[in-house]
Amino acid sequence: MASIPALLFPDPRRRLPHSRWWNIGARTVHLAATGILLGGHAFGADAATLMPLLWAAIVSGAAMIAIELYPTAHWAHQVCALFVYAKLGVLCLVPYLWEQRVALLLAVLVLASVGAHAPRSVRHYSLWYRRVMVD
Repeated sequence: MASIPALLFPDPRRRLPHSRWWNIGARTVHLAATGILLGGHAFGADAATLMPLLWAAIVSGAAMIAIELYPTAHWAHQVCALFVYAKLGVLCLVPYLWEQRVALLLAVLVLASVGAHAPRSVRHYSLWYRRVMVD
């Protein structure tokens, strides 16, 4: 039986067949769901109507995290993951600050945009190893 570090950080990294296409598919669903969800809240749609979109956003976001973690768990301590953690933290505020939900969702959108489009040297910088973790 493999040790936990060997499972989390295999050498060589695992390869997910067609990972680029899986990522594109999950990201497309995620962008559509979160965009409609934000618009629905901005224009006062009924919360119950938006619930399926919330679940689509959650599932597609979890799929993107899984796709990133599958080769190696090193993703979890890179700056790109910190942006995801920050987004999740802000999203957790929504039930408690319901009246500010549109502003909070816009803050999540800003975090997502900056995190996704920062230079590779920033996104893949590891706070654990204090270096860029790019193959």
